[in-house]
Amino acid sequence: MNQSVEFAFRSTSEADTERLAERLAAQFQPGTVIALDGDLGAGKTRFSQAVAKALGITEVVNSPTFTIIKEYEGADLPLYHMDVYRISMAEADELGLDDYFYGDGVSLVEWSSIITPILPPKYLHLFIQSDGEHERVMRLTAYGEPYVTWVNELKRMGV
Repeated sequence: MNQSVEFAFRSTSEADTERLAERLAAQFQPGTVIALDGDLGAGKTRFSQAVAKALGITEVVNSPTFTIIKEYEGADLPLYHMDVYRISMAEADELGLDDYFYGDGVSLVEWSSIITPILPPKYLHLFIQSDGEHERVMRLTAYGEPYVTWVNELKRMGV
């Protein structure tokens, strides 16, 4: 079983969300997997946009609800933005997501809890919960390295 560690971050503005995304993106490497969950409108896509910005992506980033996967070329790493809300576990398995998860870029998976069994054993889970109009509680759970180190560093720095 992988080591795991948790950290809760309170975002009171889009600037806070961007700061968290920037701190995380600075650590990204090929094969990074960020699993995103939360209610509709909680901020999964907004967080994804902040990650894209931190990766140097200038294209408009929106939810890939109907296309399932959108690919963007970042300054150093490609971003694979996925939304698995509308697919079954069997369909997800057929998509060949492992090629993305173990590839040369960063995979952001919205509604990841739908496909938890096929996620890699090491990843960062981010659950976003609305707490008022502009506030969000972001619960990060790191499974394995390097994610445990990243979350411990965020805890130490206080983001």
